[in-house]
Amino acid sequence: MGTFLSELAQLWRLRNLVAVLTRREVVARYQGSAVGVLWAYIQPLLTIAAYYLVFDVVFAMRLGEHAPTSRVGTYLIVGSLAWMAFCDAFGRGTSSLLDAGGLLQKNALPPIIFPARTVLASAVVFGPMLLLLTLAYAPVHHFALPVIAVVPLLLLQVVMSFLLAYLFAIMAAALRDTVQIVGFALQIGIFMSPVLFPMTMFPAAWRWVLWINPMTPVVSGWQTILLQGAWPAWNVWLALVLWIAGAALLLSVAVRRSHDQLVDWL
Repeated sequence: MGTFLSELAQLWRLRNLVAVLTRREVVARYQGSAVGVLWAYIQPLLTIAAYYLVFDVVFAMRLGEHAPTSRVGTYLIVGSLAWMAFCDAFGRGTSSLLDAGGLLQKNALPPIIFPARTVLASAVVFGPMLLLLTLAYAPVHHFALPVIAVVPLLLLQVVMSFLLAYLFAIMAAALRDTVQIVGFALQIGIFMSPVLFPMTMFPAAWRWVLWINPMTPVVSGWQTILLQGAWPAWNVWLALVLWIAGAALLLSVAVRRSHDQLVDWL
């Protein structure tokens, strides 16, 4: 744990450099395109608009009893935006050390700044959209007090994304197959979470499988706040804390064991 805490302290000391690198990463992702960084916002917003028009306006589809809301499009928008934010941060973060391999071999920079840069770049893109989504849904519940829970929920989602991204970035440095495995896991992970369907529609005997997905408590939290105007249940916060604690523990072991060989692996 000491090596990992030392890297966190380095990350804080280099926060100005990380801010500069984060801004450059956001710009670099869309460099050369006509509308530039606006694509980062256009693509998710078009997806949200498609969900609303197709499921709520055109087909007027409805969910069954015990769902957080009866409208399918409205339900899909909340979970899918949180899921897109996680996939962007975790997926890009997994290959962040491989992408920075040449730079790390030439400069004595702490590796932690590269997954941090990637996850923060995703947070810069999706954070404002999730807050705008909150403002769009809050009037439905007359700006009920639980809406303030989106702030700690968003922060915990960013922390969990960073810890998992850094952990799997180290694993990818040691074994390149990790990038492909993470990509496949993110493709099927959406079906093992309450993003596309309420948890109550999943067979009760197998509902525990959903909690293997670290995004299940996050998505459940967003849905409870935005669709029901209520505080997320205690098990949502507990599951999030356990996921973060577990990821931090595994990451500290990975950082300590890879400390002397990581740059050579790249």
